[in-house]
Amino acid sequence: MRKRKRPPQDRDPARVTRVVRLRRWARRHRRDAAAHLLRGTCYGLGTGAVGLAFWWIQQQL
Repeated sequence: MRKRKRPPQDRDPARVTRVVRLRRWARRHRRDAAAHLLRGTCYGLGTGAVGLAFWWIQQQL
């Protein structure tokens, strides 16, 4: 696999901007963020389903 050349702004440390640092951080943490998003979605769906079930039970009483 060939190495990609770094963009010019990455070569000069003085020119590394906040956007470049944010992109690097996002690239490093992409998998963790996706896992947390999936976990949060599952918790939210589960909580909503339980709440809906209890609401339905209360309406039946």
